[in-house]
Amino acid sequence: MDLKLELVAVPVSDVDRAKVFYELLGFNADHDHVVSDEVRFVQLTPPGSACSITIGVGITEAAPGSFAGANLVIEDADAAHAELTRRGIEVSEVQEMPWGRFIFLSDPDGNGWALQEVPAH
Repeated sequence: MDLKLELVAVPVSDVDRAKVFYELLGFNADHDHVVSDEVRFVQLTPPGSACSITIGVGITEAAPGSFAGANLVIEDADAAHAELTRRGIEVSEVQEMPWGRFIFLSDPDGNGWALQEVPAH
């Protein structure tokens, strides 16, 4: 039995502001559909990923900013840090851990992300 994680809801307070942030981060805007006054579905996919996020109106009852713990795998933490800083995204310094090198960031609502350079085996 395959279990493929393909879509994760990220709760935001301002859909347009969040969409601009995730596009600046490098996510591709796949869909942006207003279904009704109560539902707007926006799907964004990180480059190279089989899993997307959804933001919008009527998507989740979770509080904006309550999403945390997702890792985006990157090849080079130093290069990613430099590129994201150049784009104007506030990121942590590169942090060294036994299981990888990490950069941490939050979207405008405070939803937390980790970018992980996986150590070579």
